[in-house]
Amino acid sequence: MTGKAQNARKKITVVGGGHVGATTALWVAQKELGDVVLIDILEGMPQGKSLDMMEASPVIGFDSNVRGTNDYKDTAGSDVVIITAGLPRKPGMSRSDLIETNTNILKSVVGEIAKHSPEATLIIVTNPLDVMVYVAWKVSGFSPNRVIGMAGALDSSRLRSFIAMELGVSMKDVHAMVVGGHADSMVPLKRYSTVSGIPVSQLMSAEKLDAIMARTKTAGGEIVALLKTGSAYYAPSASSAEMAEAIIKDKKRIIPCAAYCDGPYGLDGVFIGVPVKLGAGGVEEIIEVEFDAEEKKAFDASVKAVKELIGELDI
Repeated sequence: MTGKAQNARKKITVVGGGHVGATTALWVAQKELGDVVLIDILEGMPQGKSLDMMEASPVIGFDSNVRGTNDYKDTAGSDVVIITAGLPRKPGMSRSDLIETNTNILKSVVGEIAKHSPEATLIIVTNPLDVMVYVAWKVSGFSPNRVIGMAGALDSSRLRSFIAMELGVSMKDVHAMVVGGHADSMVPLKRYSTVSGIPVSQLMSAEKLDAIMARTKTAGGEIVALLKTGSAYYAPSASSAEMAEAIIKDKKRIIPCAAYCDGPYGLDGVFIGVPVKLGAGGVEEIIEVEFDAEEKKAFDASVKAVKELIGELDI
């Protein structure tokens, strides 16, 4: 095989070798989006997990190369960088409790990534999500369309799963959308929730639908309470890989993400969860959906909550 052919693959770096990062690396390798670099500050940990994945590749059937490292030089020239590094949420903690610690982590990580992969698109997973996307944008100096938060993709997946489980229908046929901040102020949109185009409101009672919407808002906390020693990682990592796939393959997927809104939705420069067209250019278009009065009030409240957290930043 020629060197040129070997270098034809895309390169995806996953920062943070914990549960979210390692599982993200595996999803990305399984999808064969390109070669994967898993980086962490702990010596041996990303190397060991990457080797374990490579030893699974003949069974699963992927040919992506997965490499573990502690050196950012090995991430150079990445096309997409998924940042999962940070302190995870523990029982009793709110996402905002993580701000100071994870801001410092993001500053260090993004500085290294910007130096070694100046053309990369960043997908931020670290909590509190909307605030950390803002930090990554400020530190990187990247165009805002190349700095994206993984929030709505995850929250919408949770909502879709709850609807499918309640109705006993295929997950594939359920479409739903959650906008706003990745916090308890998020806004699940009932009117945009459908099963093969049929409004969910026609398929279940208003009470059950309201209960599902409420459960979606606290879905992350529900898992934290059950695990007791950590937070969710299968759904967050799958959502991150879905976003990476849309960018790497230029799929033009319409996915809710934390994107920079300066004009759309009447906003004046804030990262918030909205539906976007995701492709090779990162956020290629922000889709403005119509809100009714109740949805608009909830969305505005969510934006306000995110802005208040950003106001606490020392950056």
